[in-house]
This record gives sequence, C-alpha cells and structure tokens, in this order.
Amino acid sequence: MRLVIGISGGSGAIYAVGLLQALRQLGIETHLVMSGMGEKVMVHECGYERADMLKMADYLYEAEDLFAPTASGTFKTDGMVIVPCSMKTMAAIANGYSDSLLTRSADVIMKEGRKLVIVPRETPLNQIHLENMLKLSRAGVTIMPASPGFYNHPESIADIVGAMVGKILDAFSIEHSLSARWGEERLTRRK
Repeated sequence: MRLVIGISGGSGAIYAVGLLQALRQLGIETHLVMSGMGEKVMVHECGYERADMLKMADYLYEAEDLFAPTASGTFKTDGMVIVPCSMKTMAAIANGYSDSLLTRSADVIMKEGRKLVIVPRETPLNQIHLENMLKLSRAGVTIMPASPGFYNHPESIADIVGAMVGKILDAFSIEHSLSARWGEERLTRRK
C-alpha cells in the first residue's frame, strides 16, 4: 500500500506524527508533502525538524516541487490524508487552486477518484469553512475533524492521538490495534 501524507499549517501536528509512526510500523509506504507553515508548526508543536520527518516517511518532497511523483495521476497511490488541514489548504482544494505540491497532490487524488481524507483543525468554524467542507464532501472527500472521543477513557495524549490515527486508518480499511473498538467486549459467538 502507498499513501500520500500532507501536513499543512493547522495546529495538531502531533496527529501527523502519530499517523506516520503507525504507517511505518504497518509497513505502508508514505510520501510526505508539507507546506511551509506545516513545517513551522511541526517544529513549534512537536520539536521535529525536516530531517526528523524524513526518518518517519519513506519519501519527503519540497513544498513547491511540482515535478514530484505525487503531482501526477500516473503515480499510483491508494489515497491521501491531510493531517492537520488548515482552512487555507482546505479552501484551495475546494476551489481547485493547486498552487503547491500539497494542493496539487490532493487535486490529483480527487481527479483520479482515489480516497482523500482531510483532518481539519480549526474552531470555531465560520460559514465559509463549512461551505468548503460541504463542497469537498459532495466531491467524495472524507472530512474527519480532529475531534477525539472519550468513551474509551483515554489516559494520555498518546491515547487521544492513537484513537484519531485509528479512525484515519479505518477510513482506508487498514487493520490496526491503536484503540479499543466500541462494544467489542460485549460480542460473543453463537454456538
């Protein structure tokens, strides 16, 4: 399996780190594209520089490298996740404005009919944000806000991140054991 991972400038870089670590452990090939602000937020929130990110991803491309493989539909992938996704990046994708490798890669995923999952990180949301989300949802994009559940009684930030990463993996039907699933302990087989 091969996934494109996008990181834009919204808060929540820790979710991207958790996702990349999980995908590496699962042996899934990752192609990382970060916006300039995505890199800055990664340093600010997690303390990870570009070199650290290269250790987590199989491939890492420059934000403006429109000659990168992910800029073409002929480069086969199983989809893309943008985590976190800023409202600027979401607006660009929703309106077909492919001015960077990140937005071009998302455009390619959509035009090729592949799975695109966007994890927006903003609150509160204004009408324009909501309209862009609706526009993308109608175009087949999965909108997955970074909104952790607490029914599993998380005990740490790692538990919260793991649950969100698990939701992202579920969207691609990737098996994992990052968090407990609701009700599984109640399931019994009939004999």
